[in-house]
Amino acid sequence: MSLITVSNVSRLFEDAKRGKPVVALEDVNIEVARNEFLCLLGPSGCGKSTLLNMIAGFDHPSSGTVCVGGHDVQAPGADRGVVFQQANLMPWLPVWENVAFHLKMRGAPRKDRRERAQRFIDMVGLTGFENHFPSELSGGMNQRVGIARALLMNPEVILMDEPFGALDEQTKMDMHAELIRIWRESRSTIVFVTHGIDEALALGTHVAVMSARPGRIRELLPIDLDRPRDPTSPRFNDYKRHILSLLRPEAANPMAQAA
Repeated sequence: MSLITVSNVSRLFEDAKRGKPVVALEDVNIEVARNEFLCLLGPSGCGKSTLLNMIAGFDHPSSGTVCVGGHDVQAPGADRGVVFQQANLMPWLPVWENVAFHLKMRGAPRKDRRERAQRFIDMVGLTGFENHFPSELSGGMNQRVGIARALLMNPEVILMDEPFGALDEQTKMDMHAELIRIWRESRSTIVFVTHGIDEALALGTHVAVMSARPGRIRELLPIDLDRPRDPTSPRFNDYKRHILSLLRPEAANPMAQAA
């Protein structure tokens, strides 16, 4: 049974200047099983983040349904943790208090918050930085804080919207390895938005290749590659060539994409 089911989903946004709605997503269907790592891959503006926001409950389909755990998504919930492009940490709080902030909002005692935060601080590799402030950490470390904060909520699903887009290539590769380790240890289900083919292939158990706007699922690819994944291997590059063939018609017709 699928944990996440997106059925016949379309999303229209009103555009007063154009005088007609913009179709961001059209008839999207996808299923994600428990413990899968799905990468949503496609060109900028194809609706990847819109789809992620609907799974999170921040947005709603114009038509169709989004279900998590067999229930229609109506609003954000504790069963779904979100990691944004920017870590969105509170700069006046140290790492452990950022990680445990939602426990504070629920009135949990300080000692309990501190103990529960430590498990996830250790899991994301920030042991020893519990009392540092966000300004004292690198971009990659701040993103780890954001991941730890999402994990502490013990969600069934973690939704990630290009969380490593601003990182340099070496840090990004390090974060990929860490994220795979965390995913295996936490046994969460991850939906990860990216526009990088190499990133999708490095991370995903499945890659959903999306078309340019209006976004549709061109193909859902199961990725059968050993970990750690070697981006120079023949099979990795076979997948890459296939994905490029799915995306290339869009790149070859920029006028149609802009229309």
